[in-house]
Amino acid sequence: MTLSDGLLAIAREAVAEGSSLFRDLSPQTISTKSDDRDFVTDLDFRIQTRLRDFLRRKTPAFGFLGEEEDHHVVTDGYLWILDPIDGTSNFIHHIPMCAISLGLVRDGRPIIGVIAAPFLGLEYWATADGGAYANGKRLAASKTTTLRRSIISIGDYATGAGSGVKNQRRFAVTTALAASVERVRMLGSAAIDLAWVAEGRLDGCVLLSNNPWDTAAGVLIARESGAVVTDSDGSDHTITSSHTIAATAAISGELLSILSSAD
Repeated sequence: MTLSDGLLAIAREAVAEGSSLFRDLSPQTISTKSDDRDFVTDLDFRIQTRLRDFLRRKTPAFGFLGEEEDHHVVTDGYLWILDPIDGTSNFIHHIPMCAISLGLVRDGRPIIGVIAAPFLGLEYWATADGGAYANGKRLAASKTTTLRRSIISIGDYATGAGSGVKNQRRFAVTTALAASVERVRMLGSAAIDLAWVAEGRLDGCVLLSNNPWDTAAGVLIARESGAVVTDSDGSDHTITSSHTIAATAAISGELLSILSSAD
């Protein structure tokens, strides 16, 4: 077994343990985070604590970054990055579009990615240069070649301080996409957005944010399926990028041009 295989096995075991909590338990408390429409449940913390402790036992020399604790991004060495429930608002409202997202980065570059959507019965994983898979089947990004035949998802609108300014751009992007693509979708989970680009259910996604816990796993899975993942200025996507744009290779350039015109 290679190092990559061993680390993937650890990641999949961790996510499977989190998925069992996800499916079997209901949240007992719901509280607000940075603003009055950004929520977290006790189950977010419970899953994060369980997976953090598991990963520290298995890989004690690796760092750990979870959404529900200190957000210091380490760009040297190995770092596990976890979102215990991506799509918490969906989860609270019993919408099944929510997921656990676990990525492992080395020196700032994703090398392992695992995403599970327990209520949809889906598990995605990828290793750097090893391909991307869903429930054991090799993934390939969409072969759609034109925007007018493309389904493009967009990330959630902003809430909290500064949301008015942030949403001006999001509204402009939504308007530009609505005039150019077959359909626009908002799923409410960045991890699922990226996984579905990898699976070819979506032809692209536009996430005008880049929290590492939301994207570390999904970016690798999308790339390993053949999708192109960049920042909105077309530069190579990293965990410190401003935005996350993923699309099939044939439409990536045109999609980036639309985003530029929306500015």
